[in-house]
Amino acid sequence: FWLKPSRNQAHSLHPSSADSRANTASMGISRDSRHKHRATGGRRNIHQKKRKYEMGRPSALCKLGAKRVRAVRCRGGNMKYRGLRVDAGNFAWGSENCTKKVRLLDVVYNATSNELVRTKTLTKNTIVQIDAQPFKQWYLKKYGVDLAKKGKKGGGKKDEAEEVVEKKSRHVIFKLKAREAKNKMDPAVEEQ
Repeated sequence: FWLKPSRNQAHSLHPSSADSRANTASMGISRDSRHKHRATGGRRNIHQKKRKYEMGRPSALCKLGAKRVRAVRCRGGNMKYRGLRVDAGNFAWGSENCTKKVRLLDVVYNATSNELVRTKTLTKNTIVQIDAQPFKQWYLKKYGVDLAKKGKKGGGKKDEAEEVVEKKSRHVIFKLKAREAKNKMDPAVEEQ
């Protein structure tokens, strides 16, 4: 006949279930260096479990879309604001020393992977297409040159007649002419 083992005996017969769970750290993203080899190349013995202060979180993989931001509580009660979707951003026109908040239109290129372009994922160093209207308005105000009309060829005289001319003082007209004379347009912007 069979003897049914008691509870304590059952655990001692199968050490793989309870003991191994106690020995291995729980799954999760950790920023520790205990799992790494020593500088000499030797293996390191893991003598402690994962710690809360070594915790990491999954990447946000911010996408192009209507703005969606989530607050994440961090160590010490501090807050991080994780951007999950974004439709606008601050962009700088370096040569003109001008920064504006503009709409993002599309993700054009990402050196990491074409997958990030297809899914419209925004990462550092992603090449994006933006709505340049705020920059055009700024350029028109500073230099008196409409970038939209400068690019078009052969459409000059009719547009000028239809356009309502904004009144400017003599001082402002001369100031704009002086700025335009000194200014050298960036060739990349000029061919757009």
